[in-house]
Amino acid sequence: MSNSTYILDDKLLASSGARFLNYILDLLFFFIFFMMIIFFLGILIGLGFANLAVWMDNLGDFGWNIIAITISLIYYLVFEGLFARSIAKFITGTVVVDENGQKPDFATIFKRSLCRFIPFDAFTFLGGSRGWHDSLSHTYVVNKKALDEEIRLFHEFNLIGSNEVI
Repeated sequence: MSNSTYILDDKLLASSGARFLNYILDLLFFFIFFMMIIFFLGILIGLGFANLAVWMDNLGDFGWNIIAITISLIYYLVFEGLFARSIAKFITGTVVVDENGQKPDFATIFKRSLCRFIPFDAFTFLGGSRGWHDSLSHTYVVNKKALDEEIRLFHEFNLIGSNEVI
């Protein structure tokens, strides 16, 4: 039997335009997610609307940065960890995979998510279609439909000459 391990073809990589749209949409959804968490956090700790503004003012830049980083980490860990896709990737039809076209494990998604905090990482995918958070975590963002079709054809090709039934 021939090699039964699929290796990702670079032609499946999402375009820079799709990556940029993912970035903009994820920024929007992160902001919505951020505001919802802050709103519910304010309610849960009993600050009420009048005290919420005071509490938010007292956080300072460092406090807000820690909260934003934590929420961003949670956003990507939950969506990409469970579905290999953020909300934006669902919209654009892209997915995060490893070199074999499979969903990355949680440790890889965690590494990928941490790499997003490297300064200027958001701009690194513009020169090509892989950014630092992709290359450092050994992940790829690809068109999901094209990947599914490519993997289907790969497995069908590997069945040629075998006794297995499709």
